[in-house]
Amino acid sequence: MEVVRGLDQAAGRFARPVVTVGNFDGVHRGHQVILDWLRRDADQRDTIAVALTFDPHPTSVVRPEAAPTLLMSLEDRLDALAAYGLDACVVQSFTPEFAEVEADVFVERFLVGALATQKLVVGHDLNFGKDRQGSVESLVESGGRHGFSVEIVEPVVVDDMVVHSSVVREKVAGGQVGAAARLLGRPHRVRGCVVEGAGRGTELGFATANIATTTPAVPGHGVYATRTTVGGSEIDSATSIGTTPTFDGDRTAVEVHLFEDCGDIYGQDIAVDFVEHLRAQKKFDGPAALAAQIEADVARAKELLAGGR
Repeated sequence: MEVVRGLDQAAGRFARPVVTVGNFDGVHRGHQVILDWLRRDADQRDTIAVALTFDPHPTSVVRPEAAPTLLMSLEDRLDALAAYGLDACVVQSFTPEFAEVEADVFVERFLVGALATQKLVVGHDLNFGKDRQGSVESLVESGGRHGFSVEIVEPVVVDDMVVHSSVVREKVAGGQVGAAARLLGRPHRVRGCVVEGAGRGTELGFATANIATTTPAVPGHGVYATRTTVGGSEIDSATSIGTTPTFDGDRTAVEVHLFEDCGDIYGQDIAVDFVEHLRAQKKFDGPAALAAQIEADVARAKELLAGGR
């Protein structure tokens, strides 16, 4: 997938593509339907499929106090979009100046001018332009004037919930990673680098890899059944997120216990997929009680992960 940095750089680059527009945080099951339709329509029209997305998230610019904790870094978002067969993605820097662009100017200058759009495939709740004044209804009207068609994709419902990035974020923050996985169509992934920890896991008989995370949205405090990718290999694991209350800790740590020995992985980047919540964080009477609970957590995680294969 070709990545184009900015709409100005996209001008004249594409010949009448099918285009979608959105933030695509999480690339969840609702997004996936849009992307599937985009690819299908582009193939039917013998043209290319192009996504227009924004960085940073628009809310962080227009209402920074309400900025969401994103499910993905931009790098992971682009990787996920590429996996759905897009030919190109335009990443537009969302600045205070760009936030002032009127909806009709956005259509004329960017969708028609820069991208030469022949068809748009968009979600039912898309808004765009200054103060979110543009809507899917106004897009349909603009398309009639400017010669592009608009396909509006209806919402996707999972577990009686309309799939939306904000709903996935709530589930992740609340530790409901199983529900988040059903909304995403895959487990929520947290990336990070293995750093030196306090060594308590080794003392308890359960060595852990401590992670300095780079993914913004980290699940809430608790213990989870996880799968961890290390050096290209996926390994079953159990992951604790919390403040180590048994040892009176006050800093949140992400600690991964791998069920296979991977040797020295300090300094390596790893990815942790959160499959299911096992239990809440708890303070134990001492190391022995904690070790016994970790043993039970590991056994439960192995059972869950084996059943999911």
